[in-house]
Amino acid sequence: MENNYSKPKHHCGIAGIYSETPANIPEKLFYTLFALQHRGQEGAGISYLKDGSIKTYKDLGMVPAVLARYLEMDNHSNIGIGHVRYSTTGLNKLENVQPIHAVSNKGNIAIAHNGTLSNAADIKKLVFDKGAIIQSTTDTEIILHLLAMSEEKDFKKALFDTLNMLEGAFTFTMIKDDSLIAARDPYGFRPLYVGKKDDLVVVASETCALDILRIFDVREVEPGEIIFVDKSGMRSEFFAKSKAHSYCVFELIYFGRPDSSIFGKSVHNIRKKMGAALAEDETVEADIVMSVPDSGNCAALGYAEKSGLPLEYGLSRNHYAGRSFIMPTKEQRELMVRMKLNPVKEVIKGKRLILVDDSLVRGTTSRLIVKLLREAGAKEIHIRLSSPEIKHPCYFGIDIPTREELISNRMTPELIAQHIGADSVRFLPIEKLRQVVENTEDFCYGCFTGSYSIEIKEKKDGHKNVR
Repeated sequence: MENNYSKPKHHCGIAGIYSETPANIPEKLFYTLFALQHRGQEGAGISYLKDGSIKTYKDLGMVPAVLARYLEMDNHSNIGIGHVRYSTTGLNKLENVQPIHAVSNKGNIAIAHNGTLSNAADIKKLVFDKGAIIQSTTDTEIILHLLAMSEEKDFKKALFDTLNMLEGAFTFTMIKDDSLIAARDPYGFRPLYVGKKDDLVVVASETCALDILRIFDVREVEPGEIIFVDKSGMRSEFFAKSKAHSYCVFELIYFGRPDSSIFGKSVHNIRKKMGAALAEDETVEADIVMSVPDSGNCAALGYAEKSGLPLEYGLSRNHYAGRSFIMPTKEQRELMVRMKLNPVKEVIKGKRLILVDDSLVRGTTSRLIVKLLREAGAKEIHIRLSSPEIKHPCYFGIDIPTREELISNRMTPELIAQHIGADSVRFLPIEKLRQVVENTEDFCYGCFTGSYSIEIKEKKDGHKNVR
């Protein structure tokens, strides 16, 4: 059976809120998680402190379906955390939905985590051999086991020891008794922001989740930084020295919302620059520029402005279609694409098109989009991608397939064009991508180059572990 996705999928989005005076924390978490819905659409959940104990509610589904009840309930609290999930590790089942809540020898704890621990298998074996009863298949649960098994009696020392045993990408929010805690890994793979307004402190994966609560006094949580918020206020420490930064460049290419600031950069502006860079060396003649909505919108705008070609609205997206599921037949997969996208025939007929999108993984959806455009009367279709060719898996929180499944490992751009039925396909060269992001040494390009900030070691079964 063929997996029906042609875009990389992100692991999760997280949020945490602390209020000095009791507030309807679950309602505020609803809005922050709704703003982060693009980061995970398989499950959603919240944990909050109520009458001295942590209450957790979570389920499979998107934020409105799972958490709308909290818009009608008055749940005053001081602390809460939330999570939206897409599974890169662990199956899509209820026990893997976060936050994960446990009462242990280290206290009453709930945790929500974004990223992938590259040494998760080793840690899982360690805690399992010590007697842990593991109920989920997520990296997040083993963090709690590791924390509970720490020989340090002091919670802060135990937490620091635990964090320093983790490798790979992680940001998390945590409730510990009556405190909110947030942390980011020393490489800074995934973004995390903290903001303050009046008596509120809010932590979230992207700034758009802070905007919805009208919190504009915002800063980035630093790599290796841990934040504690309680009745004494907010304080910051570093549990590890910051490594050479390894920000995920795909946060800027695809994952982040255009209205967010990520890694100190406007996502919208960066994507426009990517599109403009694509247009610089264009050799084909065309009539109009179009985007694959919504992921190609900003890059298409930059391409159009640089090339001088008109930007047209040639594909209409149905925003109510939901996310694509795994469909068993070619006909069903095609129907799923048609449910989401429909060509505007009056724009397309007889035109030579520049079609801008962010990336190409398997090519399955692109092939169907080209078919739709041909049916609508497109004269020529030239696909332009605002990322380089994806040739390697990601080990740090993005669901990118094996090398064998990646179309750019099997075909040249010319063969890809033939395969999907386009007149040409061209990717943004990695040198231009590096120029666009400017502080290029701070970013991870592993899915393009195969060079990772953490050493990759081959296992005997042929699979790779990160060390």
